[in-house]
Amino acid sequence: MEKPTICEIKEIITESPSTKTYILDRKFKFKPGQFAMLWLPGVDEKPFGYSSNKGFTIAKVGRFTEAMHNLKEGDLLGVRGPYGTSFEVLGERILAIAGGIGVVPIITAVEKFSKKGFEITTILGARCREELLFVDRFKRYGNLLPCTDDGSFGYPGFTTDRLEELLRGDSKFDLIITCGPEIMMKKVVDIANRYNIPVQVSLERYMKCGIGICGQCALDGEGLCVCKDGPVFWGDKLRYISEFGRYRRDGSGSRVLI
Repeated sequence: MEKPTICEIKEIITESPSTKTYILDRKFKFKPGQFAMLWLPGVDEKPFGYSSNKGFTIAKVGRFTEAMHNLKEGDLLGVRGPYGTSFEVLGERILAIAGGIGVVPIITAVEKFSKKGFEITTILGARCREELLFVDRFKRYGNLLPCTDDGSFGYPGFTTDRLEELLRGDSKFDLIITCGPEIMMKKVVDIANRYNIPVQVSLERYMKCGIGICGQCALDGEGLCVCKDGPVFWGDKLRYISEFGRYRRDGSGSRVLI
């Protein structure tokens, strides 16, 4: 197994009340949608997507991420990767749908695909205005449609409601890419299927190795490993994944309802 590269944190940016970006002292080569394993000695190692070629954006949701949020500039962090599959382009008009911290792999895809000449529209969702991430970056690279659950900014409602409204109109897309809460992504896939639009989904699962050895992130139905066969999957592949949108497994292997 590849050893982690020890990096120094050069800058910490507070993106929202729950989220910080960590800028490291080196650049990383990766494809949009791929991830790295981040290591904190004495704490744990966890998978995170790249939010830029020098940084990772992390929401505080558990023990590891709380430890990350306690780090300071000058502290050290182990990084190994990149791992996994990436988003692919199809056609000319791409619709990106990001919910919450799922914005991380989406922003890098939007930036890369826009620079290559693809027409990008992004539906960006969060619980409230303060939690919307990378608004200015999305605006630079296409049409942005923000949504908030509480109606404090943009469309008042869920990203999937905005998606339905958009597709019922005159908007046409060749591809949808999405990342966010899995219940959201399941609805996106169902809606995309109704409108016959190909869709790619970035899944998240509990991982230990990140390279397909331990089997911790294997998906019920096909036995595919999210770390190696994903995290980006085409929507038609997900129809054979019985757990998608229904449950996931924790560190002990027990089912946890989504």
